[in-house]
Amino acid sequence: MRCPFCSHDESQVVETRESDEGDVIRRRRRCLGCDKRFTTYERAEVSLPAIEKKDGSRVEFDLAKLRASMQLALRKRPVSTEQLDAALDRIQDKLRATGAREVSSARVGELVMRELKRLDKVAYVRFASVYRSFEDVDEFRRLIRDI
Repeated sequence: MRCPFCSHDESQVVETRESDEGDVIRRRRRCLGCDKRFTTYERAEVSLPAIEKKDGSRVEFDLAKLRASMQLALRKRPVSTEQLDAALDRIQDKLRATGAREVSSARVGELVMRELKRLDKVAYVRFASVYRSFEDVDEFRRLIRDI
């Protein structure tokens, strides 16, 4: 590990701790060049499948974009950040569990709608009305009736 202070290539691990959740390892290091201490974090990197859009193009999974669209639907609704984070974790877990290298944007949209329906019915209707691009009021009525 390169020292952030002097860029020396060698450091010694002084202390190692695991996070409470067990998914991150924190290491205190001492630079063998300048003797300063610094902290590094180690976590497993698990890739999510690419998203195949309706037009056939492919993009990387973007958690920030997914969070923003869900937050927009949940705007001014009584849903905590922790509940949103848990829903995002469940969506990511389901995407990883597919084992696929690519997933359609329609599949992601369905997962989002399922989570929003669990969290808040109004947010679900908001998201579904945009996502499904209703052509007339009757389609919208059917969605609300189904809830």
